[in-house]
Amino acid sequence: MVMTFVFSLLLLLVGPAICGGTFSDLFQPYWAPQNVAVDDDADQTKLSLDASSGCGFESKKKYLFGLASMQIKLVEGDSAGTVTAFYMSSDGPNHDELDFEFLGNVSGEPYLVQTNVYVNGTGNREQRHTLWFDPTQDFHTYSLFWNRRCVLFLVDGIPIRAFVSKEVSGIPYPRSQPMGVRASVWNADDWATQGGRVKTDWSHAPFVSTFRSFQIDACDLLEDGSGTEVVTRCTESGQFWWDKPEFDGLDRHRNRQLRRVQRKHLVYDYCRDKLRFSDQLPRECVA
Repeated sequence: MVMTFVFSLLLLLVGPAICGGTFSDLFQPYWAPQNVAVDDDADQTKLSLDASSGCGFESKKKYLFGLASMQIKLVEGDSAGTVTAFYMSSDGPNHDELDFEFLGNVSGEPYLVQTNVYVNGTGNREQRHTLWFDPTQDFHTYSLFWNRRCVLFLVDGIPIRAFVSKEVSGIPYPRSQPMGVRASVWNADDWATQGGRVKTDWSHAPFVSTFRSFQIDACDLLEDGSGTEVVTRCTESGQFWWDKPEFDGLDRHRNRQLRRVQRKHLVYDYCRDKLRFSDQLPRECVA
């Protein structure tokens, strides 16, 4: 069933609800801090991958529904084998996760952006797209919007993927686990470039991706007196702007944008991979 979405992404992305902040206001390194270079005055944070380690940062708080956005300029030149990631994730083996993963390439080839959705520890919901610009030459805005009804992946305000809740059909949807906002750069040359056939050339290290313009407008978790995380206020219907009916999804114009991106730039969709899912496609693909 085709779902008609009805909100203005322009308001969502640049309206008065957006809460920006410096890196140090919102984030902290969680992996290899020596490879995380923070310059709050210049509003730039650089993540470096070398032969010894990748690195990453995470938000100081966790969130349940809302919008997270940042601008990224990806590794220039031969970035084969590398992955730059911007994602949201909860903790534990049964975690929820929403992924942007930018797959490195041999110089001159287009970057692929892979998106994925994990629910209760299960992923395998990949889509891959080409981009309509060179993401290494300038900053572009990547956004994750999440509420009870849908998850949207947006590039410069243009939706490239919508993951719609189908809980009425008994299909799990990420709605109860608060997630941190994270980013990382790491080596994945066993799979990232041409299925792992092209390996990382360490003579080009360090591989650097640059992040800026951090924005999070989401329900952050508070703690009660005993330290227990309280999620009730984040799940009470109608309390936040993303709960309103006009934020159920895409208006007609944005829906056309999504279809255009899927038609021109989608190069892999797990829901179409009958070789991988030879017995039966995942339930959300046919519900």
